[in-house]
Amino acid sequence: MNDSITVLIVDDDLSIVELLKDFLEHEQFRVITACNATEAWDALQHCTIQCIVLDIMMPGQNGFDLCRQIRKESPVPILFLSAKSDDVDKIRGLSLGGDDYIVKTASPGEIVARVKAVLRRTSSPPQTTVESLLENGHLQLNLVSREVFVEGNKVMFTPKEYELLLLFTQHPKQVFTYDQLLDKYWAGIGDRHTVRVHVSRLREKIEIDPANPQYLVNVWGVGYRYEGGSRENVKDS
Repeated sequence: MNDSITVLIVDDDLSIVELLKDFLEHEQFRVITACNATEAWDALQHCTIQCIVLDIMMPGQNGFDLCRQIRKESPVPILFLSAKSDDVDKIRGLSLGGDDYIVKTASPGEIVARVKAVLRRTSSPPQTTVESLLENGHLQLNLVSREVFVEGNKVMFTPKEYELLLLFTQHPKQVFTYDQLLDKYWAGIGDRHTVRVHVSRLREKIEIDPANPQYLVNVWGVGYRYEGGSRENVKDS
């Protein structure tokens, strides 16, 4: 099944690249490697990539800058790989659109598991002859194509952002705690900053005034809830 899924590993440490490549190929993934941002960008232009494992500290353009460049064109899942474990880099990586942040001390097996987890969350449902739409006020989510429209305008969301938005809009008025969100989307790895960064990015895309949110609101000290009703429409395509 995984042989149709291509993972791009971007790291200037060849020992890490080869180790991860071996583990991913053992799980039947197709693997492409790059040692810098230039090679990675070239691979993205010529190959269909389903997931990127991206080192932060590289000669030339760093991983943060490459992520910013990718996010202008693609919502492909990005897992940052870094030697640093401090919150500053983690928050920065997630705020730029990263779907996960992995410290290099993690075992290759754990990294492969995190790749599989993000792919499970972001895989599209099978194409059918029915177009299922979730409408919630000014939002419209196409559950088949995973497209989101805000006030009728298509807006790009990363896979993690889409999953969070779908959860909130499918359960209006329900409070989701920080721990619930961390367990569901980050396998319990992370902290409240991780959730806050992603919620902040959602607000930037769906709120009229992100600083004073009307839809995705805080439940202080607990988590978040989505204000508004939703309905799911099924239309023949």
